Amino acid sequence: MEHPLLFISLILRFFGLPVPHGPVGSTMLAKLVSPHMTYTWLVMAILIITPKLTLGKMEMVPGGMQSFWEACIGGLEDFMADNMGAERAAMMFPMMATFTFYILTANLLGLIPGFMSPTSNLNITLAMTLIVWFTHHFLGLRYHGLGYIKHFMGPMWWITPLILPIEIISNIARILSLSIRLFGNMMAHEILVAILIMLAGAYFTPLPVLCLGVLVAVVQTMVFVLLSVIYCAGAMESAHE
Repeated sequence: MEHPLLFISLILRFFGLPVPHGPVGSTMLAKLVSPHMTYTWLVMAILIITPKLTLGKMEMVPGGMQSFWEACIGGLEDFMADNMGAERAAMMFPMMATFTFYILTANLLGLIPGFMSPTSNLNITLAMTLIVWFTHHFLGLRYHGLGYIKHFMGPMWWITPLILPIEIISNIARILSLSIRLFGNMMAHEILVAILIMLAGAYFTPLPVLCLGVLVAVVQTMVFVLLSVIYCAGAMESAHE
């Protein structure tokens, strides 16, 4: 299989720019141009440029692409409002919308031969998971103060030695499950597509596998965002008081 950075490398060479994807050491430059970071910059560029090109001037009576974006944004807002209330959903919407569009675009990018999904790298999924993990505990402390900590100690003091370790382990498990689930599914699908490309060629990858890849990309985006919303909503619930 051709190197997944081939297409971007060709573009850089076409414009006479250096191709810093090789072994450039452990410097900051090496980290910024590592494959998962390179494609993260590409996903960011897609998410910035695409709305600019498709939206144009906002109209009171939306056209085709404006209707599409309004449906996406409105659907996500309604989903979050149903799970955590309208006020809290409005507060959390920028972060969750960013996760939604970034993960979906990154997942779909890996279906293009010669490209890779940034979400197939554990560094990316772990970073997003840590943001969610720290955010939902911050929200718990913000809404309930130190009373939030009592949630981890059980309803009665004499069972605290039993409940506290269980709660700590379950919270650490959230980091592992949320990050490894997304990473594992996207990595597994990329390996499957790579094997098929080696066997059948870049232009003959079976269509059902690519359709399955689209389904996996959408489902894994929904699972990550759904669990993130549930964690944040749970931390803000009055049951923690």
